Amino acid sequence: MQWETVIGLEVHAQLSTRSKIFSGASTAFGAAPNTQACAVDIALPGVLPVLNRGAVERAIRFGLAIGAKVNRTSIFARKNYFYPDLPKGYQISQYEQPIVEGGAIRIVTRGGEKTVRLTRAHLEEDAGKSLHEDFHGMSGIDLNRAGTPLLEIVSEPDMRSSEEAVAYARALHALVRWIDICDGNMQEGSLRADANVSVRPLGSDVLGTRCEIKNLNSFRFLERAIEYEVRRQIGIIEDGGRIVQETRLYDPDRDETRSMRSKEEAHDYRYFPDPDLLPLAVSEKWIDEVRAGLPELPEAKRARYEREWGLPAYDALTLTASRELASYFEDVVGAGIEPKLAANWVMGDVAAALNRSDLDIAASPVSSAALAGLLARIRDNTISGKIAKDVFDAMWAGEGGADEIIEKRGLRQITDASAIEKLVDDVLAANPKSVEEFRAGKEKAFNALVGQVMKASRGKANPAAVNELLKKKLAG
Repeated sequence: MQWETVIGLEVHAQLSTRSKIFSGASTAFGAAPNTQACAVDIALPGVLPVLNRGAVERAIRFGLAIGAKVNRTSIFARKNYFYPDLPKGYQISQYEQPIVEGGAIRIVTRGGEKTVRLTRAHLEEDAGKSLHEDFHGMSGIDLNRAGTPLLEIVSEPDMRSSEEAVAYARALHALVRWIDICDGNMQEGSLRADANVSVRPLGSDVLGTRCEIKNLNSFRFLERAIEYEVRRQIGIIEDGGRIVQETRLYDPDRDETRSMRSKEEAHDYRYFPDPDLLPLAVSEKWIDEVRAGLPELPEAKRARYEREWGLPAYDALTLTASRELASYFEDVVGAGIEPKLAANWVMGDVAAALNRSDLDIAASPVSSAALAGLLARIRDNTISGKIAKDVFDAMWAGEGGADEIIEKRGLRQITDASAIEKLVDDVLAANPKSVEEFRAGKEKAFNALVGQVMKASRGKANPAAVNELLKKKLAG
């Protein structure tokens, strides 16, 4: 039997406020355990939550960015469960009336473009953290994260493969960073995903029993956890068993998922409106203000690159992978460089150097202005594209700007027609066999002659002039 995979993701994005969602305690990462947990966070008797306006604004920003409905009224609820790192015995979240409903995110995979629908995005507080290492059979509790503001982003079960799930997670990661609501640092827990995975016979429209894989904090783990879980579920069903709805954890060392607990339903949490918090009212004026402050969004920017600059769809998609990368590229174009030339270099040599050095574009040793200076030397024929690659490597190594390196190394291109003609004449005289082969119809012989001229000029001869002159002399 052939099977279809059905995947929905719940992504928790830590909002980039400096203080927590219901208290003034800091959200800074890396503090000593329990040094950033105030009376509200540890639930001392009599304390009351006060909603953080910045967290609400970031949720509105996200809703507008995905084309969702921003509810004018939303309600905070108590999600009741017991766990040692949950001081109140409940988590403040949103249930029946979230702040954001609907919306969509477009993804691109090898199979083409696809739209993933979103169910909702709601505000909630994070729990603390249980520490199991170095306590000799006991667990420690760190409440620094308790009360950290989260936006839980819930998708519809629209994804059909681990590739689509990763593409969606990457697009979401890029978007929350683009609109500056979350730093996206998965290593620090700022963005983590829960994957709901089920399988069903191909062609069926009935959803299978799902299992939820919790707290996946890298795209690689997300992909591998889904692939393992799909194999596990298919194996059980084909052996005559049935899938039990449950929560599972992914073990990257063993590359497998394992059972954590039976999966709860909403009624198990006994949701009810939090009596300490009034309904959240969002005015049209506030929404309009947030909308006016949004940057140009990735999809609009991609369309503009294609429409105004004639870039291929692939280039436009690659260059809008992050806001920083798009800004870098636009700065190069803004310095007078042709968009396609700038795109080729940003996606090619710059991206390769960043990958080798494990750097982000913001930390590039070659600034956008410096790259524009190098490309200007290609455009005015000071150097060839081939020599430009050597100059770029020297710039990356910190040897100076393009002009300085070109002069210091004597790399100026030979454009003098008489000097190039002498080089061509010498090569033709020294390679009569290649001349005969070309005239006999062997095109490769022409490329060999071009190579010899470039070698004789130590790469400095203008390639276009060499090609033109060679063709003229060989035709004579």
